[in-house]
Amino acid sequence: QLQLVESGGGLVQPGESLTLSCATSGFASFNIGWFRQAPRKQRAGVAIIARQDDSTYYADAVKGRFTISRDKARNMAYLQMNNLKPEDTGVYYCAASKRFTMLLSAYEDWGRGTQVTVSS
Repeated sequence: QLQLVESGGGLVQPGESLTLSCATSGFASFNIGWFRQAPRKQRAGVAIIARQDDSTYYADAVKGRFTISRDKARNMAYLQMNNLKPEDTGVYYCAASKRFTMLLSAYEDWGRGTQVTVSS
C-alpha cells in the first residue's frame, strides 16, 4: 500500500498562489491525482499526472491556473495553484492509481488531505 501525505495548505486571499506537496513512499508505478472536496460537495478530480510520460490532465475549472508535477527522485508530487478563487476552497487530497483517470473509484491509496481556504 502506498503512503501519501499532503502539505502546504493554508488561508490565502483571492488571486494569490499556493503550492501543495504530496510526499509518497514511492510512486514510480502509479499515476498521481489531486482531488478536492468543497464543503457540502462530493470529492472531485482536479489534476492527474501519468506515471509513464508525465502527461497531465486538468479539470476545466482549474485549467490555466493549476499545474501538477512530480519529482520521481524524491517521490514527491506537487500542485501549483495560481490565481486562486473562493470556489477553490476545500480539502485537497493526493491519491495514487494504476489507471490514468479522474474516477475516484480507481484510486485505492489516499492521503489525509490538506485544507485550502481562499477568502478575503
